[in-house]
Amino acid sequence: MNSIITSILLQLSVVLAKNIISGGNGSGSSGGNNNLNPIDEPIDDSPDINLPDDNNLEDISPIADEIFSSWALFIVLFLLCSALWSSYYLQQKRIKAIHETVLSIFYGMVIGLIIRISPGHYIQDAVKFNSSYFFNILLPPIILNSGYELNQANFFRNIGTILTFAIPGTFISSIVVGIILFIYTKLGIESIHISFVDALAVGATLSATDPVTILSIFNSYKVDPKLYTIIFGESLLNDAICIVMFETCQKFHGKNVEISSFFEGISLFLLTFTISTIIGLIIGILIALVLKHSNIRRYPQIETCLVLLFAYESYFFSNGCHMSGIVSLLFCGITMKHYAYYNMSRRTQIATKYIFQLLAQLSENFIFIYLGLSLFTEVELVFKPLLIIITFICICIARWAAIFPLSRFINWFSRYKRQNNLNNSVSIIQDEIPYNYQMMQFWAGLRGAVGVALAMGLQGESKSALLATVLIVVVLTVILFGGTTAGMLEMLNIKTGCIDDNTSDDEFDIEIPKINKNRNTINNVTNGNNKYFDVETSSNNNSINGSANNLIDDNIELTTNDGTNLGIDDHSKWFTNFDENVLKPVLLDSLQE
Repeated sequence: MNSIITSILLQLSVVLAKNIISGGNGSGSSGGNNNLNPIDEPIDDSPDINLPDDNNLEDISPIADEIFSSWALFIVLFLLCSALWSSYYLQQKRIKAIHETVLSIFYGMVIGLIIRISPGHYIQDAVKFNSSYFFNILLPPIILNSGYELNQANFFRNIGTILTFAIPGTFISSIVVGIILFIYTKLGIESIHISFVDALAVGATLSATDPVTILSIFNSYKVDPKLYTIIFGESLLNDAICIVMFETCQKFHGKNVEISSFFEGISLFLLTFTISTIIGLIIGILIALVLKHSNIRRYPQIETCLVLLFAYESYFFSNGCHMSGIVSLLFCGITMKHYAYYNMSRRTQIATKYIFQLLAQLSENFIFIYLGLSLFTEVELVFKPLLIIITFICICIARWAAIFPLSRFINWFSRYKRQNNLNNSVSIIQDEIPYNYQMMQFWAGLRGAVGVALAMGLQGESKSALLATVLIVVVLTVILFGGTTAGMLEMLNIKTGCIDDNTSDDEFDIEIPKINKNRNTINNVTNGNNKYFDVETSSNNNSINGSANNLIDDNIELTTNDGTNLGIDDHSKWFTNFDENVLKPVLLDSLQE
């Protein structure tokens, strides 16, 4: 019986293979050309550089569609493997001058060119840049991992500087780029016509920074944590602000812009940003409460899945409410790490840490490959050389305008504040942001895939030219600025070799909540009396002692002879007290009294 079934299956396989291979030759008794499948149609040897015919895409057989999709996935996975192997090779050989993201773009460009000159357009259509895939699949893991792995002490210590560069700086950059492009298009040199609102929308797309390359090089050189935190924090909030600004500009597309429209746009932006932040905080707190008031930690696999899904819910819920999913997911990740992390089982702590890092690594490499592919697979691009050059100069001017004046303001404000605290007893006060840090921030303003994804949503007759311009500028900034970062660090004498004592390669090191009440509390933690976690080995005790000492060092207050505190600002003090006395007793399992 088994042999009969086997023979029947073999015969069916042979018949199916013959129909696929030779069914389109138009010979025999198969009915001539009437039975031709789209996959069997004669192939045009000339490159297909025109827009794909949607009708042909709809008529393609399921088998052919599966074959082309498989080839597209194979190409993308091959590029990912190449990029990751290149990363391994560069790290193994300690080559710091070239970064993996630059190689990822180059690999994508080479394969994209091969696909473009090859006959047929089905694979080309399958690997084109899709903004929906980018925002819903590729971007969330990067934002979640950034919020989850954020050094909260450094971030909130420099929160004022970060917000200054992220909000006013992004506004300045967008307006400068928008005004220059609007004036240029009014000259009519390349027959490009856009409204002022559309010019501001383009300015928003070109103000989204993505310093993945530079921050990776910073990690390898162990750059000063303060500079790293400022650039990292600015880029996180900058992407979210650019998206909100772009969506706000799109709401005014085709409408008459008045003075009241400016204030309306500002109010829409502030409302969106505030509500998005609240959504992220609420869902992060909800995760902490669910983990606290359930026994789900007994089932680490289910616990890990739920933590990941709850975090993603904040992103899609916020987007569904026409808010900013990036802002919600970022603050959800920060809240999870600050509260929910200590209610998880140890297995879930390890799993979430490495799953988030894994997904972010794959997404980052895939995005840069995507950019390289898009240069040749996007068939709607219209290249305007002079516009590209003007735009590149625009973003450099805008970056200068967003960094140096604001840095001078921050230095002045910091100097004024310290002099008041010291009662003018100190004549020389170091700048909050030295000039070499300002130059490094300027150099770190390379543009990323967020701008390309936003440019996909541009409207108007000049969309193709603007999209091509944004794509070229993004690739150029990554290659030029990202590829020369190592040299700039040496040229600007940026402090390197700074080792963070809190980092460890041991996945079983215990991480403790940051309790800053007093030294007695920290001593209780180091003695193993804290109820947030279990200390299992003596090696873990050593790591806890180191972490506790770092907590003391990070939060110590400098006091002058007249009793003036120089360390933590008043707004940081009241939140720390509120967090320790109110939030942690409610959200964490137990609190050592």
